[in-house]
Amino acid sequence: MGKPSLLKVNVVTIFPEFFRDPLNTSIPNRAKDQGLAEYRVIDLRSYTSDARGTIDDVPYGGGSGMVMKPEPFFRAVDDLEPSGPVVLMSARGKKFTHEDAVRYSVGPELTLLCGHYKDVDQRVADHLATEEVSIGNFILSGGEIPSLAVIDAVVRLLPGAIGDHDSASTDSFYEEPTLLSPPSYTRPSEYRCYRVPEVLRSGDHTKIKEWKLSQTRDTQEK
Repeated sequence: MGKPSLLKVNVVTIFPEFFRDPLNTSIPNRAKDQGLAEYRVIDLRSYTSDARGTIDDVPYGGGSGMVMKPEPFFRAVDDLEPSGPVVLMSARGKKFTHEDAVRYSVGPELTLLCGHYKDVDQRVADHLATEEVSIGNFILSGGEIPSLAVIDAVVRLLPGAIGDHDSASTDSFYEEPTLLSPPSYTRPSEYRCYRVPEVLRSGDHTKIKEWKLSQTRDTQEK
């Protein structure tokens, strides 16, 4: 059996400390320890050209807030020379899905660009990033939390990152992009008068399978 392929994950951010504990915890850490994933967290400020490490400026055309400058992002990516997708986390991006996670997981490298402040210079989106991704219709302070969400969704799909493949393969969205998995129960069978559905304790695998199928929900249903 051959050695599993390694996924290189690059994160470009002005807050590298944000990733220290999450990437050393749970499944991301397990994937790293098993040689399935390698993380490189790049401090964007190290690619600025002035002593103050300026990474933002006022927007052309006026308006409130500060815009992150293009030069540090371009220099950082030039230095990385990534071979896979370069993804800008952006409220204007397409919604991140399980299908995207699968696509990223089978590639050799994934680079995530974290914006902050009001916005990122559009030239980063147009001429540096290969795609823009959003995790939902809401605004966060920056791209760090979305990047962590993407990393977790991706590395848990790497063969061996989760000990029980069946556990991952029965997750919501795994086989169908709009399907939610059925509810889960464990011991005790009764707690505070709330009982586990009788069918799950029946031992009748045909009926259990039918029940689980009946409880599967399509997110596109009205």
